[in-house]
Amino acid sequence: MQKVVQYIKHHKLFSPDDKILVALSGGADSVALLRLLLSLEYTCEAAHCNFHLRGAESDRDEHFVRQLCLENRVTLHTVHFNTEQEAKERHISIEMAARELRYTWFEKTRKACSAAVTAVAHHQDDSVETLLLNLIRGTGINGLRGIRPRNGHIVRPLLCLDRKEIVSYLESIGQAYVTDSTNLLDEYTRNKIRLNLLPMMQEINPSIKESILKTAEHLDDAASIYNTSIEEAKLRVRIPEGINIDALMQEAAPETVLFEILHPLGFNTAQTRDIYRTLDGQSGKAFATSSWRVIKDRDSLLIDPIQKVVKPLLEIKEYPYTPDFMIPRDRATACFDADKLKHPLSLRLYRQGDRFVPFGMRGRKKVSDYLTDRKFSLLHKERQWVLCCGDDIIWLVGERADNRFRIDEKTRKVLVISTTDR
Repeated sequence: MQKVVQYIKHHKLFSPDDKILVALSGGADSVALLRLLLSLEYTCEAAHCNFHLRGAESDRDEHFVRQLCLENRVTLHTVHFNTEQEAKERHISIEMAARELRYTWFEKTRKACSAAVTAVAHHQDDSVETLLLNLIRGTGINGLRGIRPRNGHIVRPLLCLDRKEIVSYLESIGQAYVTDSTNLLDEYTRNKIRLNLLPMMQEINPSIKESILKTAEHLDDAASIYNTSIEEAKLRVRIPEGINIDALMQEAAPETVLFEILHPLGFNTAQTRDIYRTLDGQSGKAFATSSWRVIKDRDSLLIDPIQKVVKPLLEIKEYPYTPDFMIPRDRATACFDADKLKHPLSLRLYRQGDRFVPFGMRGRKKVSDYLTDRKFSLLHKERQWVLCCGDDIIWLVGERADNRFRIDEKTRKVLVISTTDR
């Protein structure tokens, strides 16, 4: 079809010399994609996933695909997934599990067969349904652009055609295909849109699909301008530790900028709104996804990957104290009068309420106040280790020793403790 040729060229999806891996389910759209590309003399290999979700029907699809590739002399790659178990183990929907399994395997297979791209068979109707689905679930402007022609190595050459055009093409060349029975069931959200919502909308406007796609085109241009502005705003507000709150509040739409920074990290709209509301509040409020934390800290929002705090390794050596003993001056080493250490040493993280006597001082000071004076962030404070002798802190590791255990004129033995690289 000339329309497909023009679409491929316009969006620069691939070149005539490229090898293309075609995602082949056996349905009308993927079969049409393969046959079209072969008729245009592209070099193709095919990839089929058996998700084992429809019993014998899943095996029927695989058999059909094998025969189709055999007849057209196309190399076929297949894989079998236990999709339900994957979804259960990861606590995600079956649809999400299937999607992630599929695209991960497609990319692995594309590299293995040296294909330039993986072509999937999304078409205009899919784009309309995706836009409506995003609108129902709640989305920003990028979710209203429809399906993109290209996403990395994934290309979609059939977005210029609708379902009727695809079926008509297959009928014209006498090509059979299989039908997924679940597409006829009012079971999943997308099917509800296809079978119920769109027909109701077509009663109001028979050209509703065309209207939605035209709107998506307009929003695509608007989204390009929006994304450029967002990237510029990110540069203005980001700091190494996270986000500068004062800079964020200078933006025309600070909550939107905040959302665009945090959403890729897994924070949803409601969480972002809650974080935004804490910006003028007290420090310490924390929010988290499975992988990231955001903490309000004075004039910053700290953004930190969730990771295990690694206990430092300490090297402990004892020396006789002599007049020529040189006390190291680096923060990674602390020296103590060994005879003043009457109890076993232990290492733990700093706790609220901890106190010590900073080296060179006489009175006790809260560790939290000391760290604040040193302009430590909340994240830095959380990771501050303290070395204790019994109940007493003798060293804020890497920072400052306790004055009560210092070397003096009565010292006979020196304990030198240093942090070491792992």
